[in-house]
Amino acid sequence: MVKLVIIVLMILLTVSGVSPACGRAEYLIGQECCPMCAPGYYVWRECTKFTSTTCVPCLSSTYTDAPNGLPSCRSCTVCDSSAGLRVKRACSSTSDTLCEPLEGHYCTDPIKDGCRGAVEHTKCSPGQYIKQTGTASTDTVCGDCVGDTYSNGPFTSCRPHTQCELIGLVVLREGSSSYDTDCGQRQKTVAIVAGIIAGVAVLAACACLLVIMIAIVESIGI
Repeated sequence: MVKLVIIVLMILLTVSGVSPACGRAEYLIGQECCPMCAPGYYVWRECTKFTSTTCVPCLSSTYTDAPNGLPSCRSCTVCDSSAGLRVKRACSSTSDTLCEPLEGHYCTDPIKDGCRGAVEHTKCSPGQYIKQTGTASTDTVCGDCVGDTYSNGPFTSCRPHTQCELIGLVVLREGSSSYDTDCGQRQKTVAIVAGIIAGVAVLAACACLLVIMIAIVESIGI
């Protein structure tokens, strides 16, 4: 019964002028099934009842990656740096260009073995640290500093605030999640040092003045 249906369909197709399906290595043009061109080639002249398909190689920056009946080769993909991409594999007559993310970017539109679009990794803000470093396929993950710790953004972990008293200094500015504590000398110590320096300077000036006066007295013979 099935064979009878198939025969009837073939007869109907023939009567209606519609050709049966072409073979896997052929393509239909009008009523003819023409041989396909090999990868890296395209159809320059269709086949006829008496001649086969005429195929020619793809031009530069074009390709076909499968047997085809195309009148021209496909244009090679351009890896656009403004889209965060660079060339992973150059285009050839039988394969398209493959792109990959630029350094510091990750793919947002992946395809088999390549990428069609990428964006720059997230930059962690002051007060955050890099919890997970970004890769070509994943974005950077940031974490928040807590407690007596800080980070200016690029750190891979939060750092503890400097303890000024442990190094003999006093706190000039309290630390926050985004910057360290500022330490400095005690004001009393600074004042004493400044007073000593000023006293030494006065004594030196007096000594110089005394020497000048003695020299003047001796010169006039008093």
